[in-house]
Amino acid sequence: MFRAALIAACFLLAVKGYHPVEDLLEQPERGGKIWAVIIAGSNSWFNYRHQSDVSHLYHILTKKHGIPKQNVITLMYNDIAFNKENKYPGKIINALHGKDVYEGVVIDYMREDVTPKNFLDILMGKSLTVGSGKTLKSTHKDTVFVNFVDHGGPGVLGFPDSELHVTDLTKVLQSMHKEKRYKQMLWYVEACYSGSMFNKLSPNMNITAHTASNTDESSYACVKDEELDVYLGDCWSLNWMNNTEQIFPNLETETVEQQYEIVKKMTTQSHASIYGDLTNICKEPISAFMGHPLNGSETEADSSRKYKYQSTATPDVMLEYLKGKREKSTDKEEIERLDQEIRYHTFTEGKVQEILEQISHQVTGSWDMVEVFSRHPETIEHPGCNKDVLSAFFSQCYKMQTHPYITKYLYRLTNLCNAYNGEKIVSAVNDNCNH
Repeated sequence: MFRAALIAACFLLAVKGYHPVEDLLEQPERGGKIWAVIIAGSNSWFNYRHQSDVSHLYHILTKKHGIPKQNVITLMYNDIAFNKENKYPGKIINALHGKDVYEGVVIDYMREDVTPKNFLDILMGKSLTVGSGKTLKSTHKDTVFVNFVDHGGPGVLGFPDSELHVTDLTKVLQSMHKEKRYKQMLWYVEACYSGSMFNKLSPNMNITAHTASNTDESSYACVKDEELDVYLGDCWSLNWMNNTEQIFPNLETETVEQQYEIVKKMTTQSHASIYGDLTNICKEPISAFMGHPLNGSETEADSSRKYKYQSTATPDVMLEYLKGKREKSTDKEEIERLDQEIRYHTFTEGKVQEILEQISHQVTGSWDMVEVFSRHPETIEHPGCNKDVLSAFFSQCYKMQTHPYITKYLYRLTNLCNAYNGEKIVSAVNDNCNH
């Protein structure tokens, strides 16, 4: 009688979304649950590596580290596995082991549902009527791990059709802290200029952010697959996941700070950086955010595949992909199309620099000042202006998703925001970007 009642009770709990056994197993050593939000913010075949990184991480967190799937929220455009360019339909290859990592990945939000608004609403635990509807239900007892992989610029991260600006992300993080939606939060961000999203992050919010690059440089793609004509991963992401797998299953033996220092040395192309709380979270074991291998999880460590870096700066990957495809093609019509596309993007990269010079001249009224504001990236002092100006540029001129090389030059607009009125800069953008 008692056994039947217990089974019935567990069934009712499961129907309502509670999983008694999993909920018991998911408790970190110091109480509370572990939650993870992982996102590949790009689309298109040449960005293959982003969805490969996230798919690989999904299996690390759930199959190996024992985080219940209902606690992992995944956003991914999902146009790679069955892309017409994919010679292995239904598969996404992982750079570290050469294995398919797509099978078994539960994607909560895909295609047009991968947006900055949905991402921020997920972090805030708001109700969504799209995708799986799953959002972050963390409390003041829980730890939260966020991994973001995509293109980026000064104070901005890319999504398939839009952008997330530092001012909007900061507001949400402040709200999460105020509402005690987490105990501690750890961000791992793979994107160009990713340090610029967190370099002003308060050390008193119980948030630490590791980034693939600092505030003024590109991140890098790694491990070129000549058969697929794409990079299978991003250098920094491969390094930290490789380190995590090397110490598996002893995740409690390495702290957040130790992993940062190890991966920083491994990442030679860009300057891996760390921001926010550098006192408490840094001393926590990575298991507090990435899970504790338990009975039922995969406990045998994979033998990491040895790979050659062959890295390329992220903004240059698309043009490299087009040129590589052109060299291998034997189809006359395809060659003509690729030649035209390569000429267009080569011309446009030069055109972008000319437009930015014209904008700077219209704002400053001096070619000498144009040279000053074009020298090197400055710290973002006015994130609201940065958002307004970059949004105008993306909508009126070129978008980072379709023209990723523009991220190398956007700092010139950011620099203007530190010295001039935002409305004046936006007006100059509108005047010069009507192409």
